[in-house]
Amino acid sequence: MKLVALSEVKDDLSRYLRLAEKEELIITRHGKPAGILIGFESEDDWFEYRLEHDPAFLQRVEQARQSLRAGHGVKLEDIAV
Repeated sequence: MKLVALSEVKDDLSRYLRLAEKEELIITRHGKPAGILIGFESEDDWFEYRLEHDPAFLQRVEQARQSLRAGHGVKLEDIAV
């Protein structure tokens, strides 16, 4: 993560968007963290970000995990190939 002042980002946003593709940028205002800039190198990165932050998807994952912990589901060894 890299810290960058808001005034710098405002002056050259496209440059900082390119930098954000490689690492998250913490935007500061008066020297204090104010926000974060996250870039995406590809459509797949954008899709993954959306999934990781989708409450409905996260709830379904947690329900599936609970089901598996309760002993429901099929083991990979039991699936005929």
